[in-house]
Amino acid sequence: MSKGGLPRVSLERLLKPVERPVIPVPGTVYRQAGVRLWGGGAYERDTLDGGSTKYARLFQIRTDDVIINKIWARNGSVGIVPKSLDGCLVSSEFPTFVVANDRLDPRWFHWITKTRSFWNQCDDISRGTSGKNRIKPEQFLKMEIPCPSLPEQRRILVRLNSIAEEVQEVHGLQAAIEKETRTLVLSTLCGIVKDAQRKPMHLVAPIVRRPIEVRPTENYLELGIRSFGKGTFHKPSIIGIAVGSKKLFGIEPGDLVFSNVFAWEGAVAVARPEDAGRVGSHRFISCVPLDGIARAEFLKAYFLTQEGIDALGVASPGGAGRNRTLGIEALQRIEVPVPKIEKQDWLKGIQAKADALLQLRRESGHEFKGLLASVLNQAFEGIL
Repeated sequence: MSKGGLPRVSLERLLKPVERPVIPVPGTVYRQAGVRLWGGGAYERDTLDGGSTKYARLFQIRTDDVIINKIWARNGSVGIVPKSLDGCLVSSEFPTFVVANDRLDPRWFHWITKTRSFWNQCDDISRGTSGKNRIKPEQFLKMEIPCPSLPEQRRILVRLNSIAEEVQEVHGLQAAIEKETRTLVLSTLCGIVKDAQRKPMHLVAPIVRRPIEVRPTENYLELGIRSFGKGTFHKPSIIGIAVGSKKLFGIEPGDLVFSNVFAWEGAVAVARPEDAGRVGSHRFISCVPLDGIARAEFLKAYFLTQEGIDALGVASPGGAGRNRTLGIEALQRIEVPVPKIEKQDWLKGIQAKADALLQLRRESGHEFKGLLASVLNQAFEGIL
């Protein structure tokens, strides 16, 4: 079949199912592979001891195999095995296929897996196949992809790879700018806190709780906090009856907010004006700096330094992930530097300029992602 200028061919004519079974042996360590969502490709997982798997058989993958995740193929979890993963093992949840090299260049299929039209096809054939919407290998092979002759694939690939390299180079430059910007802010911060007096948080920015009376029929707008100092985000609204026994607290712009389960990895932010009216569960701790003593932006910047992260780590005992919880009393005991308010305001101004620069970088990054998506569409429509 033909669509958009390029002939379309079913995958059953281009791929062949393959199994290379391996019986796991206790005491033997095996390399494992997985497949990221949305065309992110195959990657290496943690190694596995043969005695710790529930599977009687695992399966070896080789370079240029096509590998899919039965459950998450509907979210673009399909990829080509790179040389670095040659010989890794996967479970039966990852069907594997050999490419017919006389008809399909693996690099061509690599780019196919990064397109929304391909993800949509995977989603369409996954629905209703089981309670978990697993994709069946035989259904996967019924899918069609744009597939011109090998010479034409390789001609387009030359141009496509060239554009992708240019986009990657721009991303690299942007990342370098972001790193330098953060280094500048950190250097400025270190300079103003060097000889600053230190005080416990309860004398600088005490915790403030604003309990919300939850009504079953009302909707509540929740706030989230990203780790690594990446700010706040807006969660979908939740109806009161779904809140259950969970307590909600109001969050106001200017609050210094911590996620008590991920503070140890930098889940700290200053609530923005657009966050007004949002709420958080008991897992979100709001601190309000005392006027004339501290600025929320300064305290956030401090807690994102290695010293600040270490202090939050000590105040968050336990194991990894949700087992590490920031204690309210421990947070209030953390001693923070308190330079003169004028110096904090100076840092705030520098931080604002840095944030504006970083936001511009993120926006341009989105534009370049859109550019690559547009180029892919053109390539598979026969325009490139």
